[in-house]
Amino acid sequence: MVYNGVIERYKEYLPVTEKTPIITLKEGNTPLIPASCLGSLIGDNFAVYLKYEGLNPTGSFKDRGMTVAISKACEEKATAVICASTGNTSASSAAYAAKAGMKCFVLIPEGAIALGKLSQAFIHGAVVLAVKGNFDTALKLAREITAKYPVTLVNSLNPYRIEGQKTASFEICDTLGNAPDFQLMPVGNAGNITAYWKGYKEYKEKGNSTKLPKMLGFQAEGAAPIVKGRPIKNPKTIATAIKIGNPASWKTAVEARDESGGLIDTVSDDEIIAAYKLLAEKEGIFVEPASAVSVAGLIKLTKNGYFKNLPITAYQLPIAIVCILTGHGLKDPERAIATIKKPRVLKPDLKVILKEMGYY
Repeated sequence: MVYNGVIERYKEYLPVTEKTPIITLKEGNTPLIPASCLGSLIGDNFAVYLKYEGLNPTGSFKDRGMTVAISKACEEKATAVICASTGNTSASSAAYAAKAGMKCFVLIPEGAIALGKLSQAFIHGAVVLAVKGNFDTALKLAREITAKYPVTLVNSLNPYRIEGQKTASFEICDTLGNAPDFQLMPVGNAGNITAYWKGYKEYKEKGNSTKLPKMLGFQAEGAAPIVKGRPIKNPKTIATAIKIGNPASWKTAVEARDESGGLIDTVSDDEIIAAYKLLAEKEGIFVEPASAVSVAGLIKLTKNGYFKNLPITAYQLPIAIVCILTGHGLKDPERAIATIKKPRVLKPDLKVILKEMGYY
């Protein structure tokens, strides 16, 4: 059977009709990868999986929501879209707008975007405008523009974005045969944790799963407004994708946390980089720094005894834990280059090379 994207696969769960022109790049259907190394850190009673959203068409989870948002914009005869972005939304909106033949405008915070993401927006023909200020400033301006001009906002404030993003939770359930027991994920603008929770609840209501996971979200220490209970005026973190001081979906993220009996906590930049390198070196998966936040959170909770203290008899073993990896490592190649050693330059001599390899 030919795969045709998340709208075609999950149409009955999405706000589309026969009149909706489907704009797709065959997004979704991303792998759920068993993580043997991470599993061994927690214990024999646990099975850890990595939902690798970096394998979506533009390299991030944003494509799931964008296919629905752009398709609905086409249905409504829109000719232009706009977004504020820390990078991934700009790449996704630009690609899907190009596919739909629409204009795309992107507002980015000056100097705060990884070049890998920015290059995508440019190559797809978007008009990219840098704004003095942070993401929250850019989003405020984008909202003001769409309130007065015929331009459609495609940030996660657009409800169609959330609808598309929830399909990842459907895929997890379909692969595992049920919802996981725990889901860990990065929290930036908080639309994704909102979407996953919505999806899990809908799937359970339809009888496609028998349980709901505890939602465990993590923010970077320097960009943790939900954890601190107040907006952060100047958020700071190497994980640029979640460098957001006043999340648009704050309320619904807190609802997901509380309804699921989960938590939203912080991880440091050092913990993020350690998880980033562990994923690459031990699991063979290259992600952008923000994606490693879920694994950094898993390691932190493990060290703090969170999983050790679970009432094991209340669960069907093995206990399923899913970490969401939101974007590909090639989104931010500068970070990878900054964290690795430069290759040694050797003479073109076989003995010298073999000695360096440990074979001579």
